[in-house]
Amino acid sequence: MRTAKWQDYELIDTVDGERLERWGEILLIRPDPQIIWSGDKRDPRWHSAHGRYRRSSSGGGSWEEYKKLPDVWKIGWQDLTFRLKPMGFKHTGIFPEQAVNWEFAMERIRMAKQADSSRQIKVLNLFGYTGAATLACMRAGAAVTHVDASKGMVQWAKENAEASGLADRPVRWLVDDCVKFVQREQRRGNTYDGIIMDPPSYGRGPGGEVWKLEEQLYSLVEMCLPILSENALFFLLNSYTTGLSPAVMEYLLGVLLQKKLGGQVSSDEIGLRVTNTGLVLPCGSTAIWESSC
Repeated sequence: MRTAKWQDYELIDTVDGERLERWGEILLIRPDPQIIWSGDKRDPRWHSAHGRYRRSSSGGGSWEEYKKLPDVWKIGWQDLTFRLKPMGFKHTGIFPEQAVNWEFAMERIRMAKQADSSRQIKVLNLFGYTGAATLACMRAGAAVTHVDASKGMVQWAKENAEASGLADRPVRWLVDDCVKFVQREQRRGNTYDGIIMDPPSYGRGPGGEVWKLEEQLYSLVEMCLPILSENALFFLLNSYTTGLSPAVMEYLLGVLLQKKLGGQVSSDEIGLRVTNTGLVLPCGSTAIWESSC
């Protein structure tokens, strides 16, 4: 299990289907279907949270404010700054468990820059959301293309880049369908040294048809092969889909990427360590292909 290291974020406790979290100075209670165990909420911070997200029996949910929740507040990770806000569907704008993947990408980029300081490293972040992985790669010295179908998410990512002092770094912010963008990049002959892919569990195809990630993932990864450069560094695939185990994702990258490019593949669950128990709450799966040099 790969676990993220934070100062401004803390998973304090987990019990009865909920997690108690600290985001900077803000305490939030959010539902989590994986928390199937019961117990006593002995930590007094359960009773001093700023807000709790409650699901509705009719779908969705809403935030209950016990103290005034800021419209926007900021937290830091390493020397990056993220703007957070309480969103619908319980989210805040970042997934803190992903910090282990940000660290991996930064390390591979920095190693390549150390080996050849003149090399321009290009990274493609597909389904880029609010840009945490984009910012990490920019900070490490890569030129990044950030693609997301949501105009609001791309704007949020730009604001995070500004807050992190990275607004002048080489980056393309694109509001686009990720599949169509990759198809156009194939025709244009553009390539990337690293690709980060964090697709949603469910989505809609070009004709509006509903698709499931486990049924479409092979073709999604396969279409990215032509846009990987000859000296590609990594391909990072993340999933929150329960039907996709880390081993299945690793095998997929093995048959598609390792067979063609060599290198090595690995996979694991990623998670967050719970302060009050010392145990790790699993939060997703990651598979990585990386070059051997």
